[in-house]
Amino acid sequence: MFSRSPSTKALIVLAAVAIWTASQPVLGHASTWKKLAPATAPKARAYAAMAYDPVSKKVVLFGGYDSIGADLNDTWTFDGTTWNKVKTAVAPSARRFVTMAFDKRSNRLVMFGGVNAQQVLRDTWVWDGATSTWAKVKMKTSPPAGSGAMLFTDPHTGNAMMFGGFNPRNKVPAYHTTWRFTGTGWQKLHPKTIPIPRGWGVAWLDSKRNNVVMTGGDGDTIRTDNTWIWDGSNWTQQFPATQIQATVGSGYAFDPEVQAVVVFGGFGKQTGDTNETWEWTGSNWVMLNPTKLPSAREGVGMAYDPASKQTLIFGGQLANGNLLHDTWVLTGR
Repeated sequence: MFSRSPSTKALIVLAAVAIWTASQPVLGHASTWKKLAPATAPKARAYAAMAYDPVSKKVVLFGGYDSIGADLNDTWTFDGTTWNKVKTAVAPSARRFVTMAFDKRSNRLVMFGGVNAQQVLRDTWVWDGATSTWAKVKMKTSPPAGSGAMLFTDPHTGNAMMFGGFNPRNKVPAYHTTWRFTGTGWQKLHPKTIPIPRGWGVAWLDSKRNNVVMTGGDGDTIRTDNTWIWDGSNWTQQFPATQIQATVGSGYAFDPEVQAVVVFGGFGKQTGDTNETWEWTGSNWVMLNPTKLPSAREGVGMAYDPASKQTLIFGGQLANGNLLHDTWVLTGR
């Protein structure tokens, strides 16, 4: 499993920096990160699930772990200016290393798996933005238990999709299976090309180009500093002139203002925790050059908020282990 020990991280960073000779990337749009000061906010946390819900027209945040290492199962929404805690009669169990994505067929956010102190999970939950309720799906078929599986929306069918994940109890823990959510189960797909296995990476719908871009994550002993595209039926590896480093726990979202998937932060073997901001142009990774930056972090939540027309990040973990509860938006693109 990907090491989270500070001493191990330091050794990884020192070794990688010594051999890293990548050229300076091309800089993209002028922009800045602006720190918000909402009256209320979720408690500090990292590796929570966070995504925009077009039904309620709010960003939804669930779970993660707090400053004492306890897993959380609270639900929060952001309406463009304010965080609100949502009390639900039913909620998923506390968990971390979990993601969610919108399923257009059912008009629900779909969340799968994760991990808590007792076990690696394999349950599926849906968030109904119309009623602000969670419901556990009674599954006919389900992927194996996994944490850090990457969920995204299929560009053609609108189904919630999933790739990869990580189970430390397996000899080769990173998965490389592609799944489609059917509403009552997960359908295992068999694309002609299969990407390198990974968990905790970047995978999100590129609405401009009508496909999904995937990069980074933890592949155990397999390199994941590579880029792949899902077109609705097959994966195709891309070979950009500039490849973003493989990071774990980055935030990512499609930003209509720049018409690109934007990636922020994460822990990279080359740099440790980073606060770099990147965009995918459809053929290349370009580093943005914000005039102000949040602190370097991993396990950060990120989503595009149409209400404020800004990309939003929340929380994450610093290199020293401290957790954050700050809210930032990317402006001036």
